[in-house]
Order: sequence, then structure tokens, then C-alpha cells
Amino acid sequence: MAEKAGGFVKTGHEEGTKLATSLLEEFGLPLGLLPLENVAEVGFVKETGYMWIIQAKKVEHNFKMIKKLVSYDIDIHGFIEKKRIKKLKGVKAKELMLWPPVNEIIVDDPPTGKIHFKSLAGVTKTFPVEAFGIGQ
Repeated sequence: MAEKAGGFVKTGHEEGTKLATSLLEEFGLPLGLLPLENVAEVGFVKETGYMWIIQAKKVEHNFKMIKKLVSYDIDIHGFIEKKRIKKLKGVKAKELMLWPPVNEIIVDDPPTGKIHFKSLAGVTKTFPVEAFGIGQ
């Protein structure tokens, strides 16, 4: 893929998870935002902010504090920048009986303790940032 050209890549669960966590930390996003399992590859292109995560299988995670079920596909990718991931693909959040895709994630800057999830349909959901900390 052209987006991956010149990317820094880590393979395997341990190394891939370390890279994903360090990217979240570097860009000011909550460290539990991407609860990953069986990671095969994580990559990042510094020049464009393009990042990708490949997992062995789809993962569903329940964020207990906000009672929200989120699905992470085998292939997750998007563009990461300070306090934001845009053009996100591979993440869906359950709303009633539907699974609308999450297209953008934004943490308030300056910090207010809020994080916003936007769908392609223009719907935005706001939650406390601490709901996406490690171990949630």
C-alpha cells in the first residue's frame, strides 16, 4: 500500500503492542483506547501520521465505566496526530442494535477530561477520557 511506504514496522504481539502504546502516549491519547489481542503488525509513517494495526482476529471490548461495547477489526488504520485520530477504519461502537463505524477520535485540547468519537453519519458521542485508560 502506498500509505505504508517509508513506515516504521514492528511485528509480533509484544513489540507491536509497545509501538501502539507509545504512539498513543506520544500523541496525547488514552493508553487503553486500543485494547489489542494477538497483534501481528503495527506500523507508523512519521511523515504522514498514517498508522496501522493488524491483529490475528477481530476483538470486541466492553469499556465498563461507560458501558460501551467496541469492535476492533483485524485491520485498523488511520492518521494519528496530536490528540486526534482521523480517517479511522476498523473500529465500530455498538449503539442499540447497530454497529456504526467510528471515523474520528478527538481528545479536547486544552484538556477538559473529555474524548469525542465521530461517525461518518456526523453523530458525535462524548465520554470521560479516564474511561479509556489502561485496564478499563
